[in-house]
Amino acid sequence: MGVARSDLVDRWRRLLPSAPALGEELLRRWSEPDRRYHTADHLAAVLDALDLVDPDARTGTATRLAAWFHDAVYRPGDAGNEGASARLAARRLGAAGVAPATVDEVERLVLLTVDHVAGPGDEAGAALCDADLAVLGRPPAGYLQYVELVRAEYAAVPEGGWRRGRAAVLHALLGRPAIYATAEGRRRWEEAARRNLTAELAALKGGAGLT
Repeated sequence: MGVARSDLVDRWRRLLPSAPALGEELLRRWSEPDRRYHTADHLAAVLDALDLVDPDARTGTATRLAAWFHDAVYRPGDAGNEGASARLAARRLGAAGVAPATVDEVERLVLLTVDHVAGPGDEAGAALCDADLAVLGRPPAGYLQYVELVRAEYAAVPEGGWRRGRAAVLHALLGRPAIYATAEGRRRWEEAARRNLTAELAALKGGAGLT
């Protein structure tokens, strides 16, 4: 994808013009050398997807801020990434003078990306979760690229462990009544995502005897 850094700088300045240094810090985090999928390209893709499922920004500034922070702290396989990202958001946004209610909402939304399940009536949570999962509904070639990049981040994990862990994730997603919580997300990505996930799961089972 190779998103232009200047585009993300402009987006941040429109979102929180009073804190340009914070935007620069976040971009440095998203550009860490060990990242392969969870990069600035992913951030830009999530922001673009948010504009599709929430085109009028009805869910407010907090949803966009949560997108910027949701993988700001990222170490492959670390179950504490989301919690650390939420705490970073609380510290940095609080220091930037963002209203406490907005800071609390950003923390809450970032933590939803642990399992991407928004409760009934949670429009902001649904929008963020759908935007983060929009990659699953890419055309097959784009989906395959996503899988390859995630696998590269988990290069230290042996193949058998990767296949078992990945298969568990796919089973969980396919077991949902709907992968996407918003009507727009379902319209745009549900069918393609189910095809992609099913094909990947079949390949994993065929290659490793998974059940």
